[in-house]
Amino acid sequence: MDLTHIDEQGRARMVDVTEKVETSRVAVAKGTVSMNEETLKRIQQGGIAKGDVLGVAQVAGIMAAKETSNLIPMCHPLAITSAKLNFKVIPPETVEIESIVKVTGKTGVEMEALTAVSVAALTIYDMCKAIDKTMVIGEIRLIEKMGGKSGHFIREEYIGQ
Repeated sequence: MDLTHIDEQGRARMVDVTEKVETSRVAVAKGTVSMNEETLKRIQQGGIAKGDVLGVAQVAGIMAAKETSNLIPMCHPLAITSAKLNFKVIPPETVEIESIVKVTGKTGVEMEALTAVSVAALTIYDMCKAIDKTMVIGEIRLIEKMGGKSGHFIREEYIGQ
């Protein structure tokens, strides 16, 4: 398999997508933040001093998706057409974060979806660290991607869901 981000001299390069056809592309990513049970209760009750934790994390995740090419060196800047974050509270101590990012373009939005989840998780940590320094960010992963030459990918444990 050829390395697409390495040129003939072994130097890093951005993949040339000039000749690729624009297609509709979607990526779904998930991650978790585990915390003390009391921290999760306070998030749900609006009792965190810095404000609405999940509301701020949602905006942070959307902003991060839009800034991915400024954070990850070989990512192409994309005109994202949709970025959505969902949060699922899994008692007694976990928040699951899901991002769904869409674009019509020449390259996929997997990195944008993963970046959205990552920054949303970091935002939850930042907003709650004063009361819970034991939080753990974990399981950030691509769940599904659609569109483009490589076709449809869905993580095995999500098939049929």
